[in-house]
Amino acid sequence: MSRSETQQPSAGAVMTDPVRYPSSASAPVRTKRAFVLLLMTLLVPGSAQIVAGDRKLGRIALRATLCVWALLVATLLLLVLNRSLLINIMTNPFASLLIIVVLVALALGWAFLFVNTLRLIRPVLLAPGARPAVGIALVLALVLSSGSLGYAAYLLNVGRNAIGSIFSAGPAIDPVEGRYNFLMMGGDAGEDRTGRRPDSLSVLSVDAKTGQTAIISVPRNLQNAQFSEGSPMRKIYPDGYDCGNECLINAINTEVTNEHADLYPGVADPGAQATLEAVSGTLGITVQAYVLVDMDGFAKLIDAMGGIRIKAGGWVPMSGDMIDEANGIHGMPLGWLPAGELHLNGYHALWYGRSREFVDDYARIQRQQCVQQAMLKQLDPATLLSKFEDIASAGTKVVDSNISSSQLGSFVDLAMKAKGKEVKRLTIGPPDFDASFSTVPDFDVIHDKVDQLLASASEPQAAAPIDGIVQSPAAGGRLQASGLQQPTLLAAGGALAQQPTPPSSDFTPVTTTPDGEPITEAMLNQLKREGNEQALRELVASNGLCAPL
Repeated sequence: MSRSETQQPSAGAVMTDPVRYPSSASAPVRTKRAFVLLLMTLLVPGSAQIVAGDRKLGRIALRATLCVWALLVATLLLLVLNRSLLINIMTNPFASLLIIVVLVALALGWAFLFVNTLRLIRPVLLAPGARPAVGIALVLALVLSSGSLGYAAYLLNVGRNAIGSIFSAGPAIDPVEGRYNFLMMGGDAGEDRTGRRPDSLSVLSVDAKTGQTAIISVPRNLQNAQFSEGSPMRKIYPDGYDCGNECLINAINTEVTNEHADLYPGVADPGAQATLEAVSGTLGITVQAYVLVDMDGFAKLIDAMGGIRIKAGGWVPMSGDMIDEANGIHGMPLGWLPAGELHLNGYHALWYGRSREFVDDYARIQRQQCVQQAMLKQLDPATLLSKFEDIASAGTKVVDSNISSSQLGSFVDLAMKAKGKEVKRLTIGPPDFDASFSTVPDFDVIHDKVDQLLASASEPQAAAPIDGIVQSPAAGGRLQASGLQQPTLLAAGGALAQQPTPPSSDFTPVTTTPDGEPITEAMLNQLKREGNEQALRELVASNGLCAPL
């Protein structure tokens, strides 16, 4: 028997293996083989090379695939067992850079495997009608695989840059008496100002274990603010920030930025730090960190979230230019935000939180608290993931903070615990204190009421006071331990009066006049044209009522 005859059976065997040698296979088999190889590369990268191509390349790719699967399993376990550690890893600048590099390498490697799989398919052997379908399937598989990994690397890099821009690289902070206290400041940075003037000041106090939250609002016109012990500003104002009407608490930021920055060597924002110390001393608690939001860019952040939904208690004007500063009278409103359920974009949410025409600062504070709650409520994981790039981009433009980036994981985890729980609220002014309290504050009373609030915010929610109100010994004042606050209304004769406070969101928006006539934008504008400011105040007096939806 000749040598060629002895090799004939092996050649026949080769011809019957359509997976590795498709030349002799039928057209339908070749088409089916092409789609199978693409599917194998998509689901188990390297497996197509093992069965139909370079086995060495296939083994390398398969080992990498198994390692990736193991890492995914470990990630899922961390997500369940130690979510904060996982987030800390993802937000750590060095770890996140390494993850980005690995994702890019995997995306390129996966794309190379698909190119190699296309070579194994040998499109010239396919029927002409099957080639476009295989090409489309290849492109879709590349988008699902390499495209997804590349986009994930891009988003992670966006987040990494945002974290580096917004948050500090300083040391982590520890809870004080079981709570984290963050000063939230909303400020304007106009061309004529050095530093931002915080027109909104509130402390977000979160129980370190349960996530139960309290919001304490400090009016911007508070006088004689006390600086905390150890504050460099105590040397200048040992008896409090008291020089009359010019020394309001919201002026501290600008004064320190312009005149006393040398007292805070090495501090990135001396004005913000001094304001934090003033709020700490005033409330009698330790505020560990601040978040400063530029209100001019605030609208961008809400737009990036897709807007917010609230229940508004009364009509809110979008005020025109000031025409009588002495009496606080504006020109015709640019528009009105009606009472009832609203979906606000960034522009209208900014007006909703800032407007104070026809009402006082305290109604505005209540609306600002509501906007904050609505943002916290709606910034859930689904919203964050779907709008991550826009939110991160907006955040770098409007948010500044001295919170350490190394602690983001634990704080995100804490925010998830807080989600859905009732938020306790207190305002250092109406309706929780007399209207004149901010001018001559009694700091012992403030400290006592803050202590009571935080104690109630650390108890199981079922143990809250029956009527939701703890009486204050201050004249006319009271502490709101739970639920929403009712705005200060003008009683007969112009005297300030407190109205009963409904629990939570159980209030009815004021949409009609006392005579039952529907309130409309045309009606409100007509009263404005007539100069009937008193009637407008009465019709919009309830606009401090608000609840997130």
